Amino acid sequence: MTITVAGTKKEVSDGLTVAQLVIDEKVETPQYVTVTINDEFVEARQFEETVLHDGDTVEFLYFMGGGQ
Repeated sequence: MTITVAGTKKEVSDGLTVAQLVIDEKVETPQYVTVTINDEFVEARQFEETVLHDGDTVEFLYFMGGGQ
């Protein structure tokens, strides 16, 4: 199946979970990443059970603190 990850179309296996995609994409500091699928936020505790579907768009977001 084909999904879009961070703006790039990729062929992935059927049944791929968000947790496995985080591993496959070698996401730095996965404990701090926020994931959206088709602009909907996925809670970290749901990564293992959330299965991706053909045509999904996935983004990895990092929220940074700081500033004045």
